[in-house]
Amino acid sequence: MPERRILSIWFPRLGAERILRHMSLDPALPFATVRDSGQMQVLFALNSAAEAAGLHAGQPLRDAHAMCAGLVTKAAHAPSEMRFLQSLARWAEALSPWVSVDGPTGLMLDITGCAHLFGGEGAMLEQIETEARDFGLTARCGIAGTVGAAWALARFAGIGPGHDRNGDAIDQEARATRSRAAKRRHWERGGTAPAVRGMEDRTPPNRIAPTGGIYQAITPLPVAALRITQDETAALNRLGLRRIGDLLGQPRAPLARRFGKGLMMRLDQITGAMPEPVSPSRPPPRFATRLSLPDPIGLREDMAAALDRLVPRLCELLETEGQGARLVRLEAHRCDGGATEIEIGLARPADTPHRIRPLINLRLDDIDAGFGIDMMRLEAIVVEPMQRRTIAGHLEAAAAAHTRMSQDTALQDLLGRLGGRVGFEAITRRHPVSSHIPEKTAQVLAAAWSDPAKSWPAPATPRPLMIWRPEPVQAPDAPHPADCFRWRGRDHMLCEARGPERIAPEWWLDDPDWRSGVRDYWHVVTNRGERLWLFYAHGGTMSSGWFCQGQFA
Repeated sequence: MPERRILSIWFPRLGAERILRHMSLDPALPFATVRDSGQMQVLFALNSAAEAAGLHAGQPLRDAHAMCAGLVTKAAHAPSEMRFLQSLARWAEALSPWVSVDGPTGLMLDITGCAHLFGGEGAMLEQIETEARDFGLTARCGIAGTVGAAWALARFAGIGPGHDRNGDAIDQEARATRSRAAKRRHWERGGTAPAVRGMEDRTPPNRIAPTGGIYQAITPLPVAALRITQDETAALNRLGLRRIGDLLGQPRAPLARRFGKGLMMRLDQITGAMPEPVSPSRPPPRFATRLSLPDPIGLREDMAAALDRLVPRLCELLETEGQGARLVRLEAHRCDGGATEIEIGLARPADTPHRIRPLINLRLDDIDAGFGIDMMRLEAIVVEPMQRRTIAGHLEAAAAAHTRMSQDTALQDLLGRLGGRVGFEAITRRHPVSSHIPEKTAQVLAAAWSDPAKSWPAPATPRPLMIWRPEPVQAPDAPHPADCFRWRGRDHMLCEARGPERIAPEWWLDDPDWRSGVRDYWHVVTNRGERLWLFYAHGGTMSSGWFCQGQFA
């Protein structure tokens, strides 16, 4: 049986080159995509011209413009990049049927027994790089007997251990230290010359680990090639462990105690001591339909007529797979190249046109037709399995069950229409909670993603309609209600008092509102006709006293 061979394909400039494929931009101009990071924008993906200008990923946009005034930028779009990478995975199936997406910029292939069809592994790499270059993409490949080694060779072969910055790099030391060190560089004393950014593009390194030669291929690679975090890489560099070969010669127990099992797992994966399979990603089912129009349309009635064709076809796809749509997106592509899209959420999964069509109809006015729409596309983005329920039993029981189901469906449809206008987060319902603390007996949940409570537990004594945070009451410090007390700046005379109901705090929680200890609740009626809910706190870490927490209707 031949030894397992893994191919890793890395597209280091995928985000930038994906956009450049559709832009008439001079390749010599520096271009980069940017994304938000905290309170600023940083560079995300760069083309070769931007890297040659000294820019790098993660650099703040304002610093990049200061270094390169001619930099052209555009916002990064992660979903589009992932869809583009998935299309590249389908292209890679011509090399091997075992293809999986590896992160946001890479592919992983099991090419065991496939390389001879392309003239060998070297010829296969040349073909991949040539076809990627024809696509306008930069591809770097690595072949080894393990997934970790192939991943490391594709990204770090030919790059010295000083590629990643660390705390004791020479350009991060004090100014006086750098001035003295500049007089005599370490490569002038016989050391290894530093890696120049972009040098790996001009001098292609050997990215193929021969059969049985994984250790020789990964030994000179930096420790960052182990797929560990930047903090772990910096900690290893501070200890003088810069290459993978430095780790392979160290005792495992001290490394595991200091850096945990994650580092040991990565070492075992890259050497083959721990298996790491290549799982081909199964494409998820797509529930989408489109309608191409011979002439552009722009009237609301025409768009509604197009929906009458799109929605039933989408529902047929959903019903065939036993799925229901929870989020539907309608795309309207204009003849000038622009597009407008709207998204409609549903309170419960649906696969029938009469439940999806009215919600889309409410949002048709949000579509900008422009000079006309020549194509419409309808897709169910989020789907859930549909639970089919069959009504059986006696005639009366079946009729009652049918009535309940109709009421539930009507309520869910109402939530869907309201959620389409005000948002599902604004529609809430209260749900009981298993707690004896009065203010914790209910919680607020989103109505669209929760079911109504079947029953509410009845307390031993009635609870007031309005409950608020405890407010102090001026009364004698005694466990029985006083004949006269003062609350909210007014004097109240006691007419009737029923109680007490003793409630103890949750001893397993440190609730600041219950540090006053055990409470005795009283239902009090005053001379003004007010029915108040008072309690006497016996005192815990705080002093005792009377408080008002609610009012009965």
